[in-house]
Amino acid sequence: MRIIIKSVLAIGCLSLCVLLGSCKGITEDGKQEAGDWIESRQETDNATESRNGHGEEALDSERQSEGQTLSGEEGGGGESPPGEEGRTGGKGQSEGAYFREGKQDWAEEGSFGVTPQQGEKTEAQSAKELEEQKEEIPLPKTYDLRKTGRVPAIKNQGELGTCWAFASLTALESSLLPEDNYDFSEDNMSLNHNFLLGQEDGGDYTMSMAYLVSWQGPVLEEKDPYGDKKTPSGLTAVRHVQEIQILPEKDFDCIKQAILDIGGVQSSLYTSMKNPGSESEYYNKETAAYYYDGKESPNHDSVIIGWDDTYPKENFSSPPPGDGAFLCMNSWGTGFGKDGCFYVSYYDTNIGVHNIVYTVTELPDNYDRIYQSDLCGWIGQLGYGQDTAWFANVYEAKEEEMLKAVGFYATGPNTSYEIYTAVDVKAPGNSAEKNMEEGTEKKTGRKDMFSGMVKAGEGKMDYAGYYTIPLDKKVDLKKGERFAVIVRIKTPGAVHPVAIEYDAQDGKCSIDLNDGEGYISVQGDLWDSAEEKQECNICLKAYTEEKK
Repeated sequence: MRIIIKSVLAIGCLSLCVLLGSCKGITEDGKQEAGDWIESRQETDNATESRNGHGEEALDSERQSEGQTLSGEEGGGGESPPGEEGRTGGKGQSEGAYFREGKQDWAEEGSFGVTPQQGEKTEAQSAKELEEQKEEIPLPKTYDLRKTGRVPAIKNQGELGTCWAFASLTALESSLLPEDNYDFSEDNMSLNHNFLLGQEDGGDYTMSMAYLVSWQGPVLEEKDPYGDKKTPSGLTAVRHVQEIQILPEKDFDCIKQAILDIGGVQSSLYTSMKNPGSESEYYNKETAAYYYDGKESPNHDSVIIGWDDTYPKENFSSPPPGDGAFLCMNSWGTGFGKDGCFYVSYYDTNIGVHNIVYTVTELPDNYDRIYQSDLCGWIGQLGYGQDTAWFANVYEAKEEEMLKAVGFYATGPNTSYEIYTAVDVKAPGNSAEKNMEEGTEKKTGRKDMFSGMVKAGEGKMDYAGYYTIPLDKKVDLKKGERFAVIVRIKTPGAVHPVAIEYDAQDGKCSIDLNDGEGYISVQGDLWDSAEEKQECNICLKAYTEEKK
């Protein structure tokens, strides 16, 4: 019952930062040079560094032989994907990958806001509306989603390490209640063919994010029942998840506002318990109250569904410094806690560090097609040692279509972006420029390959996470036409702001580098192939509607 927690963005408690790549990403004159920076997450259950720590790990011999260097990042703002400290739900400890360190000030206290976007949203309000509500209506001292009909039925993960999948889908189901009552399949998520981990091995919420935003799910429980260790092929998503936010670490007012406005918030904690019958010095069975103040990394996911600011500290086995607790929903059946729920002290080491909220979920007819090459999602980050970078993906239209939106990750808070599009993009072939330098031929990238690009939008994301951005200027596409979606991104404090999918050598995901054509650039004029130079896919999706 360990989850693979990722301390990305707004999440993440303990993390190791590993930077792969040459430190000469930019030359003195500002031109792009080979050796872009790649940052990878290290997933490990026994990580002991704090968010302010600086982790340095030896690279494997293959990476070292390529001349790539390692460095710890100091105070990087959003240098990793959604949090990862070790997997939750699995048996035994195992090393993985991860990317970030340094304490982050994600937002001002109590400032929960969904980034404003154009177009309709079915499950989220604008940041302005939420802020106005917060000013008009103070947060209550106690709150319980169960009393509003916004909590799904308690489930039981059994002996499998699937708490991460249960927590993700429970939070998603909660966000759709009370209007829509779904029971999504945890089997389909945890047995996804792009994940190499077994159900006994645990997982993490970045895997959940990758599965959901790529429309691989969710599917209905009745179509893929839990516990049979198999999943049928051909199932399609019954809802399309278009936005997932990672909330600020330990910002309790922000978490509470999210519960009020959206629904359950997926979070994590450390526990030595493995099932409803387990005993723990940190858990009071009589009061269903849990409090851990040690240094262990999180290893179990649950869903925060309420709070009580006056919850007595005396209810815990070992009294915390003060009163107050979150009401959490577990995945151990109704025999655990009080009807499947329990209280976790505000002073618990890990609760409120990793916080995921499913802010925008739409019906499956919102777009006709999704173009993507990152089915395993945000595994690492790429950049040039600065907070700004350009990235792009080129796709070929399958039908007569209209390009309506793009989707990508904000790898840290307060990320701003500019979106561009280009049509009739020429195939690269052997067109890379070559310069002669001291008698050595050197590839410098593809110049002005998107010279006809048109600006199609701009904006800012308050929090890290995945966002779908409707375009200000829609683009008509011909069948077979090569088109590009291009983003200039700026994440304050980051040195690797671009989310990528690559093989982290952690045995967690199956990566295909043949399904994409991605590029990265310093200034948007000279482009290097992500697949060829960095062996990665760019996390940048395109959404289209077929012309009738």
